[in-house]
Amino acid sequence: MNLITGRKPVLEALRSNTPIEKVMISSNAHGDIIDDIVKLLRQKNIPYKFSPADQIAKTARDQNTQGMIAFVGSKEFSDITELLDVAKAKNEKPFFLIFDEIEDVHNLGALIRTAVCVGAHGGIVPKHHNAPVNETVVKTSAGASLQFPMARVTNVAQTIDELKENGIWIVGTEMNAEKNFTEVDYTVPVAIVIGNEGKGMRRLVKEKCDFLVKIPMKGSFDSLNASVAGALVMYEVLRKRST
Repeated sequence: MNLITGRKPVLEALRSNTPIEKVMISSNAHGDIIDDIVKLLRQKNIPYKFSPADQIAKTARDQNTQGMIAFVGSKEFSDITELLDVAKAKNEKPFFLIFDEIEDVHNLGALIRTAVCVGAHGGIVPKHHNAPVNETVVKTSAGASLQFPMARVTNVAQTIDELKENGIWIVGTEMNAEKNFTEVDYTVPVAIVIGNEGKGMRRLVKEKCDFLVKIPMKGSFDSLNASVAGALVMYEVLRKRST
């Protein structure tokens, strides 16, 4: 069983109809957001109890809980067909994220949060060598990971072939690419590949990309944090599709 800690992530989980089994609230917790959470818990008939703050801290293994813990089941993953159906249901051209061995849970959480903000239809993660969608990801994403459809696949390269068969163009982020990230037409069905924090995209995944794009850099660093780089490209997709 996973934990969701923090007031806003728990509130988002309740609003997104995440299957929550029970909630613990610190006896010292108060304020409008606590009132909103308790109201939703009562409406949804979800068990909750007020507990001493030290008991909550112990249960959460000393995470920063803000006096709030929700107990939920594991993240449910979709398949590629279901992700395509999400875009179809919204009558929009598909927009996906492919996380190619993102290892840091905070980066994954931040990327998912941005993906939800820009209207992406889903994410794709490999089964191995990728950060788990755990309570840290839930909290870092402010609960967005609970509502963001995701597929977990055995082979990212083969999945890219499947996406291409469905008319989706693959854009990979690569610091040595010739094209700037603003020079691609993102109004077409597209999937953005965000590579590993240190190694970038794997060779075969890179070879499968239709376009490789870079983010111009100045100064002493030659690359951005994965979640920042991903956010820039994602917002470029939103900008191009909004004009």
